[in-house]
Amino acid sequence: MRNRNTIEFLGIGELLFNPCFNPLEFEGVRKEAGLNAFTMSPSRWIESTNAKGLVAMADRYGGTYARTDICVPQITHLCGRS
Repeated sequence: MRNRNTIEFLGIGELLFNPCFNPLEFEGVRKEAGLNAFTMSPSRWIESTNAKGLVAMADRYGGTYARTDICVPQITHLCGRS
């Protein structure tokens, strides 16, 4: 997760649909995003911003997944479709 657009997309969705999201930490991450030295792991994103839209698992079938109950309304809202 190094692309500034990815960070902004995730942050906007969290701002809209997650009342526990940490906007101050998001602003700091957003300012750093896009720089050559910037790297953000999904786990670090979740921990630092209290994000709920992603789930990171570190087991046999681990990976990073989007929560469908959160991401589908988020995408629908951002795309302007109902």
